[in-house]
Amino acid sequence: QVQLVESGGGLVQPGGSLRLSCAASGSIFNINTMGWYRQAPGKQREMVAHITRIGKTSYADSVKGRFTISRDNAKNTVYLQMNSLKPEDTAVYYCSAPFLGYWGQGTQVTVSS
Repeated sequence: QVQLVESGGGLVQPGGSLRLSCAASGSIFNINTMGWYRQAPGKQREMVAHITRIGKTSYADSVKGRFTISRDNAKNTVYLQMNSLKPEDTAVYYCSAPFLGYWGQGTQVTVSS
């Protein structure tokens, strides 16, 4: 079992940037797919971005061109760089190894003026 701990959330103005980090308690080298998900109040959890072990990425249409997912297997860390943030990006963001059922506890991102 790998524990995932997110950090980097907070309050940011529209148009601003945040970088989320996800630190794993063990090696993620052999975990093929890592991802970021989010859940806004009253809405279902949705996929934001995935990255495979070899660096292939995929994104939700709503964040394409604004968010970038990356991973550092040596540091057992996954990142989500979020630029040009919008109020509709407000949500709790979760790090996950979705096909293994590993989830972090989430970090709140609030985009508001």
